[in-house]
Amino acid sequence: MPRSLINIKVVTNVVGSLIIISGALMSLSIPISLYYKSGDLNALILSSAITLLVGLALKFSTRHHKNDEIKKREGYLIVALGWISMTLVGTLPYVISGAIPDYTNAYFETISGLTTTGASILNDIESLPKGILFWRSMTQWIGGMGIIVLTIAILPLLGVGGMELFASESPGPTKDKIHPRIKETAKRLWFIYFSLTVLQCILLMFAGMDFYDAINHSLTTMSTGGFSTKQESIAYFDSPAIHYIIIFFMFIAGTNFTLLYFGFKFKFKKFWENDEFKWYVAAIITLCAVIIPFIYNTNFEESFRSVLFQVVSILTTTGYATTDFTTWGPFITFIFFLLLFTGASAGSTSGGMKIVRIVLLMKNGFLEFKRKLHPNAIVPVNLNGHVVSSKIIYNLLAFVFFYLFMFVLGSIVMAFLGVDFMEAISAVATSLGNVGPGIGKLGPSGNFYNLPDAAKWVLAFLMLLGRLELFTIAILFTPYFWKRN
Repeated sequence: MPRSLINIKVVTNVVGSLIIISGALMSLSIPISLYYKSGDLNALILSSAITLLVGLALKFSTRHHKNDEIKKREGYLIVALGWISMTLVGTLPYVISGAIPDYTNAYFETISGLTTTGASILNDIESLPKGILFWRSMTQWIGGMGIIVLTIAILPLLGVGGMELFASESPGPTKDKIHPRIKETAKRLWFIYFSLTVLQCILLMFAGMDFYDAINHSLTTMSTGGFSTKQESIAYFDSPAIHYIIIFFMFIAGTNFTLLYFGFKFKFKKFWENDEFKWYVAAIITLCAVIIPFIYNTNFEESFRSVLFQVVSILTTTGYATTDFTTWGPFITFIFFLLLFTGASAGSTSGGMKIVRIVLLMKNGFLEFKRKLHPNAIVPVNLNGHVVSSKIIYNLLAFVFFYLFMFVLGSIVMAFLGVDFMEAISAVATSLGNVGPGIGKLGPSGNFYNLPDAAKWVLAFLMLLGRLELFTIAILFTPYFWKRN
């Protein structure tokens, strides 16, 4: 009997594992609720129990599945269904507790968390119970490195190949191997991620934050998510030390995690051998140098810190704010609008197109002039001292085209739904790039609450599309995916 196109039992079994992990991590909010007596204990216990039961039911129903290697089709489907399933169960604490009773808003907030976008519909964040806010931060921490990688790192009992999942989940066009075995790679990545989160929490406490705010902001900084426990975001904390600590960890979170691994092994030379990292640093320095003269207010340190914070926050797609950059004038606002598309390094937790793609696109564009003058010459694109294959360049061009196509199409749909032009383009750009704040009413001082429900569902889809590098989701809508080769 011929093997079916997609092994649904394998897909269901792995998705069940992801939901179980979600329920386990959701239960970490229970001690927070107990300690602070925030009134959301029953809702969190019930939400966690339902999530665990759903996951266990899926696992139990497929317990006799064949332990086959996951193929490409199963890999893509698991990633897509895994994120959607995680989002669906992730809404439970909001809805059951009544913190966000409207399901559209609850879904929007959850997927914004899991995709580390940070766009919010909340008008009074401080009014939410502390257990619920902790779960909100946890969704970003989970999404930061990817729930699929987490599963491979801590659930070797899955007994299925992880390489296809890692290829679908890992951000960016380059996937340097830290270790030849994907399970070991995932463990190393999560160790780095966890260690940096703990370190930031400790430093923030030394700088004056209480434990609750420190752990929440550490979870959402390392994930480049940007959810805060305060409506004013980081502007609430009038402390240069806190601001600089968060700037540093946003920068670290926007760095390729392969480089961070080498940094942990004191191989710092790897950083300066990496073209993308050099462009990343140069972009931050250049942007600060351009913007500071426009907002200088006689206090250089304060001006420098404010500009540096906003530049690093938006470039890394974290989305925190210490001030509203849209009040700095149209020229600066336009610069920040362009940054909504950029993102930081490939292999980091940031969103956007990634600096390496933009660098390769620029290099290929300039070399095209040389090719015109010397049509018979072979003029390759180089990155980190190595020739970039034409296959990667073709993939890059296809990615950038599709990214811009979805930006235009999304903006048209938003305008059709009655959203103002400026809000429409900024909402689509910030959702597709997983940044968080946009321009105008959706800027750092506003939120997404007043958008039509239909617009929120469109943006939720774009968040998922952008977080999973476009093709992972888009390929499911092509006839090629569902046909036999």
